[in-house]
Parts: sequence; structure tokens; C-alpha cells
Amino acid sequence: MSTPTYPNYSATRPLHATSHRLNTTIPSASAVAYPVTHDKIVSPVNTRNFIDNEAVESQASEWIDLHDPATNNLITRVPHSTQAELKAAVDSAAKAFPGWKSTSLLTRQQIMFKFVALIRENWDRLAASITLEQGKTFADAKGDVLRGLQVAETACGITTQMTGEVLEVAKDMETRSYREPLGVVAAICPFNFPAMIPLWCLPIAAVTGNCMVMKPSERDPGAAMIIAELAREAGFPDGVFNIVHGAHDAVNFILDEPRIKAISFVGSDKAGNYIYSRASANGKRVQANLGAKNHAAVLPDANKNATINAIIGAAFGAAGQRCMALSTLVLVGEAKSWLPEIVEKAKHLVVNAGFEEGADLGPVISPQSKERIESLIQSGVDEGATLFLDGRGYKPEKYPNGNFVGPTILADVTTSMKCYTEEIFGPVLVCLNVDTLEDAIDLINSNKYGNGVAVFTNSGATATRFQRDIEAGQVGINTPIPVPLPMFSFTGNKGSIAGGSGHYFYGKAGLNFFTQLKTVTALWRSEDAVATRATTVMPTHS
Repeated sequence: MSTPTYPNYSATRPLHATSHRLNTTIPSASAVAYPVTHDKIVSPVNTRNFIDNEAVESQASEWIDLHDPATNNLITRVPHSTQAELKAAVDSAAKAFPGWKSTSLLTRQQIMFKFVALIRENWDRLAASITLEQGKTFADAKGDVLRGLQVAETACGITTQMTGEVLEVAKDMETRSYREPLGVVAAICPFNFPAMIPLWCLPIAAVTGNCMVMKPSERDPGAAMIIAELAREAGFPDGVFNIVHGAHDAVNFILDEPRIKAISFVGSDKAGNYIYSRASANGKRVQANLGAKNHAAVLPDANKNATINAIIGAAFGAAGQRCMALSTLVLVGEAKSWLPEIVEKAKHLVVNAGFEEGADLGPVISPQSKERIESLIQSGVDEGATLFLDGRGYKPEKYPNGNFVGPTILADVTTSMKCYTEEIFGPVLVCLNVDTLEDAIDLINSNKYGNGVAVFTNSGATATRFQRDIEAGQVGINTPIPVPLPMFSFTGNKGSIAGGSGHYFYGKAGLNFFTQLKTVTALWRSEDAVATRATTVMPTHS
């Protein structure tokens, strides 16, 4: 076996559980060295494909340079996997599927137990790769891993959800239903959650008997490559999990390859709608989470301190680069007077590279993202918004070349402004004012997106009215980011779900997505039973 599957970093070391950066109650015992600083890598190693349980050097003629967002130093080069490599990955998955499908569910469950244990052991290693490639603070990167780990843990209990149903529908006739895997499935993953989204897909797909081809984001594939290595170590057979890399050509291959039966995607509107349309036209099942503009309605009776703290964390955490970021504040009535205190708290957030002690938010993913975010801030100013806090041009002393944008707050925003109509995907909070709860509900429901929403109030009646009338898939009451734990499902709504497909991630919906329901109706006449008792009574009927 060729190891490691992830670039060998020079000047790296294991980060032990005694480190002041870690919660020492969480295992972090990996024997593999991984980065703990943003020091320049002397000899970057190319990222490889992962096919047939082997890390395979790509024969690509085109490569993507991957840079540390905090420094813009080169980390690795990611291949545009060749057509032959893309086909080899699907060949491997297709070859593995019959054997993996026939493997008992209990055996697959045991492998998943080992997989979960290995993720826990390599928690810090996964988080470090995210911090280096994506830019998140180390603590936030650990949370990225945790939310994926929870899905993998829940997948271990899939046996209780895979039981079928049976009913005797007539004399000697019964109908039973059960779930079967689809076959070869694919995942196209985004840059903002390099561990969580792969772990939303792989555990459920694999434990139900599917084989997966994954294309992680070309901007930060390292966590997915570590996951592949751990899957192999856990006992995933050859071909059950494969990884390829690239951009448009790799995506189009996945959309058109007839042996791929289903595709999971998280990402932007443009890419998601394209993927949904083309894959659906090719007869594939698609779950696609798209953009968002998550609102929080703040009522004057809410707990001020708790609400402001929640808003700050949800708006600026992960530098705002998450589809459930609380990006839009709707201040109801006198709650608009809270704005100066919100600004004051935001000013005290520490913007720095992710490995630096005390960093609250790190850089955004690329110079292009920084430029786009700053242009949207300027558009708000140009259209009449009040810039209460300006994070443009921020440069930490040690990292002058990074893609940093500080916390930014635009107030007096209206629904016609570009900073409101577009998803900014950065550490920018836009604030709107309304007079009543009804006004807040109408404003939020008029937005095309429906991923998540929150309301802050101390009134149970107000909260109940809000949750009943609001049009969003995930509603938080005094909770800013209401992403459900994996025993439920990630339930976006409206323009946040491509095609209104209703194919949601993880939970029961995720199980349904990766399986096909089969019903069998059987007739076994009782009088046809063999080895029955003989009778000596003369028959009295014909």
C-alpha cells in the first residue's frame, strides 16, 4: 500500500493532547505528523487520486495550485484527473459493488465502528489539514470534523433503520418491503466543510451497501484524502471508496457516467442547478444543497446579552463561509437600538491565521473571494447602507499576504440592495429594520432562499407564531444556527434546494436517498406444503 495519501509536510509535528490548543478530553493520538504552523512548505508534494484503496499518482497534464489562505504560500498541487483516471475510479467502484452489496449489514456495521474510532484518533490531524488548506481556526476545524463524525456515529446504528415491513395481504399471500443499495454513487463536495460534507455522504452510502466516487473540492482535498486512508485502515474493501480530483471536466464526467446512479452535492446556486439539471436529465438521483441568506429576527423582549453573543458567533464564525451562517439580521421595533452593542462586540473579535492562539476567525478561501466580498460591501455603501464596521483591508501583522476580511456590519439595508439579494459568503452582517413580527415574517418569506432562520424572543407565543408562519427548512428559536443533529435531517427549503427535490442529507432522508425500496409479494399456498401429515379419512368433497 502506498502511504501517506496526503502531502508530506516539512516542519510538521504531531500535536499532542497536552497542547493548550486542545480539549484534552478528546482523543488526539495520531502517529502521523501534521502541520501546526503556517510556515512555508519547502517541497510541496502533489495530491494523488485514491483508486482501489491505493493512493495513485496522477498522470494529469493540468494541475491546480493550492495555497494556504493565511499566507498564499503553495501547499500542494491538485490534479485535473484524466479521463482514464476518472473511468478507473468508476470501474473500481462498479467491480466492488456486487461483493459489498452481498456483505452482511452487520459486517458493514463493524467496519463502520472501526472507521468512527479512527476518525476520533485522527481528529486533530483532520482539523490541521482544514486549517492549513481552508483557513478555519483550529478550534473551528475540529468542529467541522465533529459534525461529520456524528453522522458516521449515527450510521453505525443503521441496522435499526434498515428493517423492512411485512403484511399478510390475503390468505397465504404476504407483501414485504426492504431497502437495497443503489450501486455506484458520487459526491461532489464544497470547500467550506472539507471533512463534514464528505462524512455526511460516505458513511451512510457505504453502510447501506453502495460504493462511492468522491470529488472533493479542488481548493482543499486534504481532509477527504485522510478520510480515504482511514476508511482503508478500517477495512473498507478495494473499490468501495474512491477519490478523483478536478473541476468542470471531472464534474461533467460524474454527471454523464451511466454507472453512477446518484449524486450528492453542496455548493453554489449556479453549480448546483447545473448539476441537478444535467444529472437528472441523465436519469440520476440528485440531492443538492445550494445557496442561502439566513435571517435572524430579533424581538425587543429577547435576552440581550445571549442574543448578541449568538449573533456575533453565527455571523462571523468560519469567516462567514458556511451555508448556515447568520448573515442577515432583522431588528424588530426597539431592537434596532441594540446595533451599537453588536458592533462593539464584533470589534473585539480576533482575526488571524487559524493556527494562531486566540484567533476567532481566519482568512477567506482565496484572493478572488476576498475581492468579491469587499466589492459587495462597497455596493452596500454605494446603495445607501450605513457602514457601521468595515473589515476591508485587514492585515494581521504576521500574515500581510493572507486573504483576510475583518468583521463587517452594514445597517439600514433594504431588500433591493445587492448586499442583501446576493449571498456574500464572508464575515459580513447586513441589518434591516422592521416594525412588527408580521413584517419580519413577510420580509424573510419574500427571500428566495429557505435554508435556515432564527428568532430571538422570550415569548413562547411569539416563537410559535414565527415557526408556524415562516418558510424555511430549519428554524432556530433562540438558537442562531439550527442545523439538526444526524438523527434528524438537514432540511433546506425553497431556492436552497435544487429542483425542490426533497432529497435531504443524513437522517432518515439520507438513508432513503442512498437506497431503493423494493417490495415483494409472495404466494405460497398452504395446501402445497410438502412433508405434511397423511390422512386416512375418506374425502367428502371433490
